[in-house]
Amino acid sequence: MRRAPGTARSFVLVAIAAVALAACGSVLGSPPVPGAEPFPGITGHLGRYGIDVLSWTSGDAGCDDPTLAPTAIRFQAQGLDQPAPVLVRIYIFRNHDAWDRRLADVDSCVAAWATDPATFQIVQTSPYVLAGQGPWPPGFAQAIRQGLTEAAGSGNGGAIDQ
Repeated sequence: MRRAPGTARSFVLVAIAAVALAACGSVLGSPPVPGAEPFPGITGHLGRYGIDVLSWTSGDAGCDDPTLAPTAIRFQAQGLDQPAPVLVRIYIFRNHDAWDRRLADVDSCVAAWATDPATFQIVQTSPYVLAGQGPWPPGFAQAIRQGLTEAAGSGNGGAIDQ
């Protein structure tokens, strides 16, 4: 059986066009929503908003709750209208459900290390809780909220300030 001239060439051109269209479809699709960042990513987001992370120690929850130690990082931060470094701790949870379950534990832990509860500040942005002695100046506080919210990506259930 003899093929008509150009049939093989037509088949190849149709196959190339199909592959090209499929590739374009993957480019046009929405990229996945980013998930929550680990600590190095968080510091990058904070830095974009003018917050400098000076030093950090992982595993320091600030209280005697050994189950919070793996989630906690103590660090010093400054920037914008906060010229002197302030000690803060961030508690990083795996997902929104773990964050929601552990909020009361973090509140109890933070109460143990707060030096002045009346001026203490907490920013809860799922899956993070960041706490530190305040009062924080407005620019610094806003940059902390913005950086954490951005770092939370799709894990963000909404920021709650206390």
